[in-house]
Amino acid sequence: MNSVKKVAIITGGARGVGKGIALRFLRDEYQIVLADIDAVALAETTDELDNHDAVLAVQTDVGNEDSVRNLIARTLERFGRIDVLVNNAGIAAPVSGAIEDLSLDAWNRVIGVNLSGVFLCCKYAVPELRKTRGAIVNMASTRALQSEPNTETYAASKGGVVALTHALAVSLGPDIRVNCISPGWIVVDEWQKRETRHAAQLRPEDHQQHPCGRAGVPDDIASMASFLAGAEAGFITGQDFVVDGGMTRRMIYVE
Repeated sequence: MNSVKKVAIITGGARGVGKGIALRFLRDEYQIVLADIDAVALAETTDELDNHDAVLAVQTDVGNEDSVRNLIARTLERFGRIDVLVNNAGIAAPVSGAIEDLSLDAWNRVIGVNLSGVFLCCKYAVPELRKTRGAIVNMASTRALQSEPNTETYAASKGGVVALTHALAVSLGPDIRVNCISPGWIVVDEWQKRETRHAAQLRPEDHQQHPCGRAGVPDDIASMASFLAGAEAGFITGQDFVVDGGMTRRMIYVE
């Protein structure tokens, strides 16, 4: 192990956007910790990576405090430091049904993972991030800014991540920078574990509704995460970066 190399924890790092971020941080020569609740996805993703000495996989439920404590302990045992925390894990199920039919248990489950999970990972990583003057990158969503019907739980959880981000930035500065990314439509069909992986089935109009001319891919989010974690973003904290191909800037009228 090269103790000089920086260490990044990526929650939800075995699939989807998290996997894309993990691959990018490996290319950036970080040692990485893949934290994911899915043991099969963790094993498959770890096997796919070339530099196993620079990778630690830890099965983690970010909504469970003991599980998060274990993640931090395992990271320190293996690598001895934490430089970057990417809070990407979440329940990606925006539609929760009509509010009058939504159970408190269903509400609490999404808030517990998507928002409380960010809180718990930050709580236990911050003492180590202070030592390295590190960075936190949280994953919000454009659904924190605009909504479809019956998405209250997911929207509230991601809106909470945006607010938590700027609160943490003020509380933890200047030692730790904290920013978040709000992805738009990111196509992750081919970034899943093998049993659910498939080619994306997108129509031309799916791409054309983006001012950039296409839907997003995990590398689009990974590039922003890499930038926010690095020295070139040293004067940036407390911000939410919308990475959505311009969709939230497009006015839509009923014709």
